[in-house]
Amino acid sequence: MPSTGTVRAIHVAPEQGAPTERVDRVRAVAGCGLEGDRYYRADGTFADREGSDVTLIESEALAGVERDYEIDLEPGVHRRNLTTEGIALNHLVDVQFRIGEVVCEGVELCEPCSSLESHLAENGIREALVHRGGLRARILEGATVATGDRVERI
Repeated sequence: MPSTGTVRAIHVAPEQGAPTERVDRVRAVAGCGLEGDRYYRADGTFADREGSDVTLIESEALAGVERDYEIDLEPGVHRRNLTTEGIALNHLVDVQFRIGEVVCEGVELCEPCSSLESHLAENGIREALVHRGGLRARILEGATVATGDRVERI
């Protein structure tokens, strides 16, 4: 998979446990997260975990879950902020990358957890998303992120 991709969707959840909301653009703030998202206010399940400013997941991974496990995840139900296409997110751990004008650093893989499974009430979702659950990243330089923005390694 190439080292550049595109933002296909943006989702934020205003508070822990709230459904995600799709937005066309959002302001990313260094060291905080995405305005309007639970992690921006340190209200998410993993708020105390370093590097939870923004989470990303590949549209290709979601297609793989549907193909391999017959689990169709509706947009945003995976609870990741950005859905990307065309870039291998697993290769961005400990790497700086851009999302439009935003500069981020990959912190760790965003492996599935019991919290996600309880939100979805879908048997097998944890197993289906192992090693394809996305990426947690730290925002180093903020700006606005919009659907269609380019995602690329620096």
